[in-house]
Amino acid sequence: MKNDFVSKGRSVSDLKVHLVLVTKYRRKAFTVNMLARLNTIVEELLEKWDCKLIEFNGEEDHVHCLFQYHPDVELSKLVNNLKSVSSRKLRQEFAEHLEQFYWKDVFWSGSYFVASCGGVTVSTLRKYIEAQETPEEKT
Repeated sequence: MKNDFVSKGRSVSDLKVHLVLVTKYRRKAFTVNMLARLNTIVEELLEKWDCKLIEFNGEEDHVHCLFQYHPDVELSKLVNNLKSVSSRKLRQEFAEHLEQFYWKDVFWSGSYFVASCGGVTVSTLRKYIEAQETPEEKT
């Protein structure tokens, strides 16, 4: 992973998140075309939130997104927006296919998984911080 720092206002950051979204009832609803379309939808939405999609992939019943964001972003609001917009668009564009899985206007499970991640391990970062040279007390 390349370190592309985000500079905005008075802060410089490098925050990355691994997001997993699961289909409602874990139904195996995704097709290759749906995953490709969802990749585009997610990438476009993240750009509107000043975020950057790093990696996207999925299986029949869930997707993984790795993206970079700025500290200004409220992750819960972003995730809810991703879920609602992508659900609406997928249900519109793949209505006939999805009718066999869902009879209500649903697509995603109500829950999601999110984990912070970065370029170094916690133990490496801990060692770096521990090795900082603390100023000596002046007498």
